[in-house]
Amino acid sequence: MAEKKLTTREAYDKIMTELRSGSVAPVYLLMGEEAYYIDQITDYITANLLSEEEKDFNLTTVYGPDTTARDVINYASRYPVMAARQIVVVREAQRLKDIDLLEKYMDKPVKTTVLVLCHMGKPLDGRKKVTAKAAGIGRVLVSESPRYDRDIVAFITDYVRRPEYNATIDARTAAIIAANIGGDLKRLTSELDKLLIAFTPGAPRNITNELIEQHIGISKQYNVFELRDALVNKDPLKANRIIKYFEDNPRAAAAPQILSLLFNYFRDLMLCYYAPRPINESAIMSQLNLTRAWFAKDFMTGMRNYPARKTITIISKIRETDARIKGIDNVSTSQGDLMKELIAFILH
Repeated sequence: MAEKKLTTREAYDKIMTELRSGSVAPVYLLMGEEAYYIDQITDYITANLLSEEEKDFNLTTVYGPDTTARDVINYASRYPVMAARQIVVVREAQRLKDIDLLEKYMDKPVKTTVLVLCHMGKPLDGRKKVTAKAAGIGRVLVSESPRYDRDIVAFITDYVRRPEYNATIDARTAAIIAANIGGDLKRLTSELDKLLIAFTPGAPRNITNELIEQHIGISKQYNVFELRDALVNKDPLKANRIIKYFEDNPRAAAAPQILSLLFNYFRDLMLCYYAPRPINESAIMSQLNLTRAWFAKDFMTGMRNYPARKTITIISKIRETDARIKGIDNVSTSQGDLMKELIAFILH
């Protein structure tokens, strides 16, 4: 049986567990669009594997545009000075000249060197020798942003519950943050940090809607999650009130953000119609790989309010609205009018 491919979070957790236990690989190839996990691993390695005194001679950081693969090999082939190991970090490795040459180093890596390659953007092809050899002797991480709102909610929940923060947040409040900030983890953690330092000493460390509104600026009444909730429950008054608020306050929510959220919901709603019978919360959780029944309830409500045929036309309308906002087949209709037109189409 083929080994199950780890998610970004699972691969990250595995690497961090090894590092914290003292198991250090000779090479870390960290690739992908999402900088958060790449930076977290790199920062841990540079902060914890050498003492402050050892870093002066044994921590080398270079940048892809300013160096070559041959230079990196030379740095990595040196021996540590009065330390058990040295660390060589290559930032912006995607711009490193002749990166494939590093495969020669990986044939016989120096045991006292930890080579960290931070390759941002599109990952290297897994079929390349340099990628395969890095995986054979070290650790490879393909860092991706969370694909679904539920994954962002899980990240938020795990993040605030870390021992150093020891805070709590309910699923709905986390979903409001996820819907309004999205899956950019660096921005997301920055916003969460604002909340986590805002607690009064001695007070319960529970993240509430009021705290979010005060420190991040997300209105507890007028936000994209509440708009989605209004549409799921077919509440025209609430939906139109929120979309009017967005039109009057453009900085509260951008049209692409709203469209992405709605597209993801109705796409998943369509998948629910293909769930094994009988379709209940358990079947939906299995179909969509949900971990919380709370999410499934939204789709059960959606299936009562939106038949499969209507769901298909809504998905098509969202795509059409996105194109028209970008100027395709649209000369003069404003963004606000296009969004109101979309909301009316969904509700009726």
